[in-house]
Order: sequence, then C-alpha cells, then structure tokens
Amino acid sequence: MEQSGNYPESYGAKREKYMKENAKILIGDDSILARRQLKDVVSKYVDDPAFIEAANGKEAVEKFATEQPDLTFLDIVMPVRDGILATIEITKQYKDAKIVIVSSVGTKNQLRAAIEAGALDFIQKPVREDLMKQILDKYLGDK
Repeated sequence: MEQSGNYPESYGAKREKYMKENAKILIGDDSILARRQLKDVVSKYVDDPAFIEAANGKEAVEKFATEQPDLTFLDIVMPVRDGILATIEITKQYKDAKIVIVSSVGTKNQLRAAIEAGALDFIQKPVREDLMKQILDKYLGDK
C-alpha cells in the first residue's frame, strides 16, 4: 500500500534526514546535560550518528586523534584545556578538522580567538534547532 500525505514518523513516514549517515560526531563539553541536549538535536537530522564524548579539552584532543570524527563540537569553557586550546591542537595536526564552537559564554574576543584557532563556525547555547540544521547541512550535508 502506497503512503500519501504527511503522517508522523510512527506511521512510517520518512523523516527529513539528509545528512551523512553514521557520521562520527565528537562533542566536547564538561556538562553532561549540554552533551545530551546536543546529541538529541543532532540525532533529529543525522541517521545513526556515532557520538564520541569528551568532558574536557584534553580528552577532546585525544579522542579526535583516535576517532577522526567527521564533525566536532567544542565548548569554549572546559576544565583541563579549554575549547580554544583544544581547537589549536587539533587543527595543527589535522588541517581538515571540522570544528564548531558551541558556547553560552563566548565574548567577541573568545569567538575571534576560536575562529583564528581553526574553528569553522559558532553556535550559541541553548542550541536552536534551525541553526543546528544549518550547521549540519553545511558540514555534513549531501547536497
């Protein structure tokens, strides 16, 4: 039986997901809640993402090296090593790293420093779904 109309997913309607399937996504944030919220939003647009989590900048650098994620989200303010230093370390070794800063406390100077360090983009917390969709389309989209 052919399906017509806009039915909810529970009725078998296809979700609007067009991002790279099984994308490896590294999330570096010291807040478990912030990581959970980011994973929930990303999961709405990416089929079966493989999430890699880091609770500080040092872990993010180490996990980037071992996992080689397709996209990385880093908070600016983290213990051990902040997101800007982590970005510098990652992009020094991996020129094609796709890093997006996700922060609620970013000043203009911090954001400028993050971009100069090699971050490609910035998204403010709390993350708006429409902006996250744009970020994901830009860096993981098939279009």
